[in-house]
Amino acid sequence: MSTVGFAIVGLGSIADFHAEAIRQVDGAELRAVTSRDPVKTAAFAAKQGADPCPSLEALLARTDVDVLCVTTPSGAHAEVAVPALRAGKHVLCEKPLEVSIEACESMIQASLETRRTLAAVFQARFGSGARALKKAVDEGRFGQITLASAYVKWWRDDAYYSGSAWRGTWKLDGGGALMNQGIHAVDLLQWLVGMPDEVFAFAGSPGHAGLEVEDTVVAALQFPNGAMGVIEAATSCHPGVARRVEIAGTGGFVILEDDRPVKWEFREARDEDEAIRAAAANPGIGGGAGDPRAISVEGHRAQVADLVHVVRTGGAPAIPASDATNAIRLILSIYASARSGSRQSL
Repeated sequence: MSTVGFAIVGLGSIADFHAEAIRQVDGAELRAVTSRDPVKTAAFAAKQGADPCPSLEALLARTDVDVLCVTTPSGAHAEVAVPALRAGKHVLCEKPLEVSIEACESMIQASLETRRTLAAVFQARFGSGARALKKAVDEGRFGQITLASAYVKWWRDDAYYSGSAWRGTWKLDGGGALMNQGIHAVDLLQWLVGMPDEVFAFAGSPGHAGLEVEDTVVAALQFPNGAMGVIEAATSCHPGVARRVEIAGTGGFVILEDDRPVKWEFREARDEDEAIRAAAANPGIGGGAGDPRAISVEGHRAQVADLVHVVRTGGAPAIPASDATNAIRLILSIYASARSGSRQSL
């Protein structure tokens, strides 16, 4: 079938991962890029073998671009995605989808009206460990789930925040350690066990003096079925450790570190369990605990491959935008609790 043409808008560090992911997928080709900095645009285009475009409007006018990867600052996603959808392009948008529910809804509405796909980047869901854990939850292997928690104890130095005008700002980053770094774990948790109905949180920035947003947050969760949990997210923990998700219940206990099942135990064992535990030696998705560039490209490759399939078949993406808003709703509720000092209902 014909090659699916991709373009990238916004050329920060994550754009390199999108470009490499596109390169690795059969049937995908990076054809154009643009940003607000013409010098950066020209350099990135030359490095990746794509055409530099002087503006978003010029890029959207190209008939050889089918999918737009939106990698601008988080609070500027809607201003790119909405016109792209209205120009007839499919959109793969980096996390978070946007930094407010209203902006997310404007993007989703544009997708519905134009019948173009709006997919969200949550690459952690594509890991073999995450998929195996989701299957175990859906099959009821945990019995009554009693605890469901996520931990992102990472490190970012002061230069990480001072090196960019948008990082660490409410307007364009949408928050700090929780919205930027912790969101993958938040998404995994709600994808696995559903949304909590109440949260209570504390947040602050003890690790980075003068930071506008939080670098450390802790939230207690109450789920509708009686289960409880905790979300911890930080960029204040040197040198940083692997992202961890824990699901425990009356029938079993699993711990994922990045995508590695370091604990996989059930009251009722199955033949498949040993193979899942053995796979822990070779996790395909993860990284970034101490360095934002030290992540695997595999998750982005899987998302690009998913979009190629969607464009060719007209099917639904693995992570539709409507699903991606759940993590944002939960994060915003945690922020509201930390600000108000009271429980927040979802």
